[in-house]
Amino acid sequence: MSGKPFAALLLRAAAVTAAAGLAITAAPLWAAEFTYNEKTNQDMARRLDMPVYLAVPASARLTLPKSINTTDRLVEFKHPDAKGAQGDVGLRLIVAKRAGFGQRMAKSGLIQTGDIILTFRPEWGGGGAYPNIQMGVSHTGIAYVQNGVARQLDIPLNAEYLGGNYGGNFDSEHYRTLKYIHIIRPRGLTDAQRAAILAWATRINQQARKIYPTQISFNDDYNAPKYRSGRPLDFVQHLARLGLGQNPSGQTSMFCSEFVWSVLALRNCDPAKTGDSFKTSRIPSCVSPIMEPLPATGTYMSTRTSRAKIGLGEGPLMVIDALKLPAEKRDALVDSIFVEDPKATARMSSGHQTIAKTMAPRFMPLKDYYRNAAAGGWRRAQTLVASAAFRSAVPDNYSPTSYLINTMLPRTNRNRTMDYVATVMFE
Repeated sequence: MSGKPFAALLLRAAAVTAAAGLAITAAPLWAAEFTYNEKTNQDMARRLDMPVYLAVPASARLTLPKSINTTDRLVEFKHPDAKGAQGDVGLRLIVAKRAGFGQRMAKSGLIQTGDIILTFRPEWGGGGAYPNIQMGVSHTGIAYVQNGVARQLDIPLNAEYLGGNYGGNFDSEHYRTLKYIHIIRPRGLTDAQRAAILAWATRINQQARKIYPTQISFNDDYNAPKYRSGRPLDFVQHLARLGLGQNPSGQTSMFCSEFVWSVLALRNCDPAKTGDSFKTSRIPSCVSPIMEPLPATGTYMSTRTSRAKIGLGEGPLMVIDALKLPAEKRDALVDSIFVEDPKATARMSSGHQTIAKTMAPRFMPLKDYYRNAAAGGWRRAQTLVASAAFRSAVPDNYSPTSYLINTMLPRTNRNRTMDYVATVMFE
């Protein structure tokens, strides 16, 4: 069949289909999947230059389609230090150019409304107990897809994070200077919930200049979450009222991951239908935590049950556990988490260096806990006792790293509410 008649038939078919009220789905311009290549893996390892405990176990990953509509390179990265280990540890890498990033992520579905965007700094690896246990994660934003473009919303609600036009286009000073972001997806979000998250994100973004920092400000004390077990989520209600333009009295402050947690807690609240319910002193019943804040240390490493919890300080421990290394290698890797490499520390900003030095003494008691927990066996009893002591001293929290750590629970664990999608590597 010649080209012109074939084209004419396609046009005629399209006209008939359109007349019938049906939609034609165009074939993808480019279909790809995450693939492994040894030479590419060596290049990625050189560029990342990070300890293995900043990587992610395979069990954390979201199941993705075999064919993904994107022109970005999709790389299956296996950490070299995991070679020979029983466990599969690495990253899914989206090697992406910045131009058109939001459009491509939305089109491919690799970023969807409600996804959690984690600022990832692999160069922190080896900088001491604090940056290592934080797994190189320093900031949290929330994604939403609007008009076919993936955007981000963060606190501080200012130009440094949202961009000069407050568009949230991953082009602000913060995102423009980043090399890596993790994408974490809450499990089981429905279309209605995503629509609600989109509505809240756009409303808060539209109000940003008006409400920040007078009615909501940035809290730089990540050890002071507003959440308290059994207490009303009044800070979530305050944020909702700000988004609704209700001009509530008083002021609140949130750190970045607390802000994201609060937006996601509104996923069952359609602002167009539930707006009036936020005007009362009672918290609307539609407000619901997306993830229970994590304790300092959990019970999973000592009990391994489907109801066990994971702790804020256990991310690297879960990675090491997944590797299933021989005892000598395992203990050496555990010890390395608590050693400060001056070269790695020098790669951190002055502010983060100060935090790392301040927090180091607080993290050192975790060393023995890590050793006992990683060893397992008869040491599990010691782990359980030590874990209880840590939990009593540190409030439950939703730190930036907590969303990544949650993905490391077994897939069938009732407390797992997050999946790891991939890590963006900007070119």
